[in-house]
Amino acid sequence: MGEFEAIRPYADTEVRAVLARLLTDDAFLSILTRYRFPRLAGPCGWLLKPIIAHYLRREIQGVDSVAALQARIEPYVDRSIERASDGITYSGLENLQKGRAYLFLSNHRDIVMDPAFVNYALYHAGHPTPRLAIGDNLLQKPFVSDLMRLNKSFIVHRSISGRREKLAAFQTLSAYINHSIRTEGESIWIAQAEGRAKDGDDRTDSAILKMFHMSRKDEAFASVLRELHLVPIAISYEYDPCDLAKARELYIRASTGSYSKAPGEDDASIALGITGYKGRVHIHFGAEIDTPEDDAKLLAQRIDREILGHYRLFPVHYLAYAMWDERDPQLAVPPADSLFEADELARARSEWQRRLDACPAEQRPWLIMQYATPLRNRYAALYSAT
Repeated sequence: MGEFEAIRPYADTEVRAVLARLLTDDAFLSILTRYRFPRLAGPCGWLLKPIIAHYLRREIQGVDSVAALQARIEPYVDRSIERASDGITYSGLENLQKGRAYLFLSNHRDIVMDPAFVNYALYHAGHPTPRLAIGDNLLQKPFVSDLMRLNKSFIVHRSISGRREKLAAFQTLSAYINHSIRTEGESIWIAQAEGRAKDGDDRTDSAILKMFHMSRKDEAFASVLRELHLVPIAISYEYDPCDLAKARELYIRASTGSYSKAPGEDDASIALGITGYKGRVHIHFGAEIDTPEDDAKLLAQRIDREILGHYRLFPVHYLAYAMWDERDPQLAVPPADSLFEADELARARSEWQRRLDACPAEQRPWLIMQYATPLRNRYAALYSAT
């Protein structure tokens, strides 16, 4: 495992030492103090941090493996997930075989909650949780890196600028993913493209698929992908807690040609994504692609059809699409009131209007686009399948 030392998750033998380090990390304890006692954290933080550390020490007593840690924190994660949603449903789990390691490839809307919801579904269905790909841009603080690597996350180096260094990093990443699935029997979760689909347009980047093949270039592309047991996942949110922030970013990019993140912006997105209201959430596990195309672009298109074809649409998507200037006249999209009960539609109209009112007028087209695009893509996928 030496070649993967810089990116791999922590092993069971490292859990106790990493937990001990976290309990003495002032930045970590400060974050917990502000979260648990927002009003007292400032004036009384010096007093509260040792109390929180003592409580955590008692809670993790006897935890000496990653599985034990996940089992210990699972009730807290479940509560956090369920508190910020109106229910989670999932489908397609019958497509998965117990004991087989998979390469889960999903659309990407939220930094933390996408893999969290996948873990939630798999854990409660009795499947092992996968190892999770996370960009190094999100690991600015040592304690964040420790927390993520304790939770089976491995690091994707995105901040490297040199071409040669990038190729070497992708080669290592490819080798690690193949080693994890084929040798260690550990599943992998990774997003279908780098960065969140802030405009709601979920598309698989063929470069990601080529990366999986990089470390085994002497073998046929389709053969390598077949052995990774690729499973597309469609993650559908009724509401995106970060939709206004995304609309603002899209507007600024369209107006100026670029966008620079403010310090701490990723941290704010993570916090809002975890705690913000999501409405209903649906996770669909597609059938394994056991006969992948030998061309990365064709395989990407097939994965897109799987993800877009199983995206769960909610009333808000129809309401946004009806307002969208870029509606496709060739798509036979029925009106919302023909698909949903009156009370459900009334609740959706109220929530959608609240979001529109909170969005500056010049940014609203980008807010509308976020919710309208998944509907267009879903109907286009269904249309192309007929």
